[in-house]
Amino acid sequence: MTFKQKIKQQHLLLLQDKIDVYQDMISGLSDDAQNDAKGSAGDKHETALSMMHLEQEKITKKLTEAIALQGVLDRIEVSKTNSTIALGSSAKVNALQLFVSAALPKITVEGITVLSVSPQSPLGSQLMGKKQGDIVVVNGTTFTIHEVA
Repeated sequence: MTFKQKIKQQHLLLLQDKIDVYQDMISGLSDDAQNDAKGSAGDKHETALSMMHLEQEKITKKLTEAIALQGVLDRIEVSKTNSTIALGSSAKVNALQLFVSAALPKITVEGITVLSVSPQSPLGSQLMGKKQGDIVVVNGTTFTIHEVA
């Protein structure tokens, strides 16, 4: 398995874990709402149901975002190497190891800290289409591209 495949695999596992947790939370809230409906009445009951519904909406939004990130990763073909930075590229920029995909949490692969950046982010957008040896400046910081894979 290549370095990029390991990065993608680890991110997919993290996202799947998040998705599973969110789905469990939504299921638990639904069960609580049904159980509460059987034995309660009045204003207190309505307030509790409203609070559960709001919480369920927040978790559903997070679930939707995690599924969207998973979709971005699924579309990335990590087996091909590019000479220029594109979606799915791994790049050594200054002392950073970057993976161009989506804004995902920092991970460690083979002892190397990997930062995932979105192509729409300030740094990601400047890096798109650049090659080894190119220099970009983002918010006053100079970034030199040392390696592209």
